[in-house]
Amino acid sequence: MKAKHQRLTLAVLALVALVGAGLLAAFALRDQASYFYTPSDIAEKHPAVGKAIRLGGMVEEGSIRHEADGVTVNFNVHDGTASQAVVYSGITPDLFVEGSGVVADGKMSSEGVFVADSLLAKHDENYIPRELEGIDMTSNATGTLIE
Repeated sequence: MKAKHQRLTLAVLALVALVGAGLLAAFALRDQASYFYTPSDIAEKHPAVGKAIRLGGMVEEGSIRHEADGVTVNFNVHDGTASQAVVYSGITPDLFVEGSGVVADGKMSSEGVFVADSLLAKHDENYIPRELEGIDMTSNATGTLIE
């Protein structure tokens, strides 16, 4: 076999191996992918019960309710158009408050409630930790000690 044919054969084998590895990876990860939905998307598309999805939106004002067990929280997430009931059991993030952004990983139940496995609280670019509220952060722009 000529050297040109050997190189072509190796190139074809490498391409087949690369495509095969990609297909194996996609097949292995197909159940691990969670798609991002807003409450409007859930109302419109009705994701399958038990399918792993990610829900994002704003925590509705006045909707946070803590259960008697101390770890279960019920709340609603809205996107300005629709609202979705969510239940989460666990410790909520410090930034989780009414009117803040939230991203929850979980699944839809047969009752139409989103059962969250984890919560990520989001904040805007103007976020200031509670400990630093009321401190003027602009008065010492030069780095010198103010007395």
